[in-house]
Amino acid sequence: MNKALILGVTGQDGSYLSELLLDKGYIVDGLMRRSSVPTCYRLYNVISNPNFKIIEGDVSDTASIFRIIDDGQYDEVYNLAAMSHVGSSFFQPYAVAYIDYLGELNVLEAIRKYSPPNRHYFAGTSESFGSSINKDGFQNELTPFLPNSPYAVCKVAAEMMVRVYRESYGLWACYGILFNHESPRRGENFLTRKVTRYIGRLIASDFQLPEKLQLGNLNSFRDWGHAQDFVRAMWMMLQQDKPIDYVVGTNKTHSVKEFVERAFQYGGGLDYKEYIEINPEFIRPLEVPFLCADSSRIRLELGWKPEITFDELVDEMVSHDIKVALKEKDYN
Repeated sequence: MNKALILGVTGQDGSYLSELLLDKGYIVDGLMRRSSVPTCYRLYNVISNPNFKIIEGDVSDTASIFRIIDDGQYDEVYNLAAMSHVGSSFFQPYAVAYIDYLGELNVLEAIRKYSPPNRHYFAGTSESFGSSINKDGFQNELTPFLPNSPYAVCKVAAEMMVRVYRESYGLWACYGILFNHESPRRGENFLTRKVTRYIGRLIASDFQLPEKLQLGNLNSFRDWGHAQDFVRAMWMMLQQDKPIDYVVGTNKTHSVKEFVERAFQYGGGLDYKEYIEINPEFIRPLEVPFLCADSSRIRLELGWKPEITFDELVDEMVSHDIKVALKEKDYN
């Protein structure tokens, strides 16, 4: 049985990846930072699985990462741990540097010192491209990085460190440049869940919410896919003969306005304009205006492709949050 370590296991991607690996017969250890409040709610499908175990630790704590990787001797290590909210990174640049960059450096150094045979995946991001776009309007593995936020800068630094350790020490390490991927398990402080949660609350309140939905720039474009499709790409990348960094995305882009419009329509044929308000506080100091993947390489070489469409993704999220809001209403 293969043995895997997932750092950031309590997040959206970590929960879906845990399910995928366990279904494939893996033993899975999940790293979780200690917290005084419950953080394992996304792991409801795996928490009782005898092949799944939670390990307490912190990716920014060098000693704990060294100890865990030395003790575990894993076949595969997935680093999904991150402070991943772009807007928050402007207010907490030091925190994002410790977690997103130095955290990955801790993992790479631990593997080099204590477990060099294992295969390692690092979760990169399309935010690394920033304002950089190819002439054909897409971003692929050859598109230059031009990060527009502290979060993206730290991710670029970590991605480059993966390459340095791979080429300098021969580690089997790669990173995926993942475009936006969502699900009902997305954090509620992210734009997509902020929208769908509002719709759920609106319907549960019989359209009597006193406040409007506060949003920022509706004209930013993103390549949105489903997290289940994207964790499958992570796993496929680690099954190859050699480590290669891939762009992962749907090859289609939609504006924030399109996401909002689709969500409100599915929520009952609602006109979003009646329920939203543009708040300048939610506009980033340096915006990323357009992201659209050219993921032709991973499709050609690994046979990966997304199976869930944009409309299916939005509809699933809205449906989930309506059910949650109605349950909360009944409970109260």
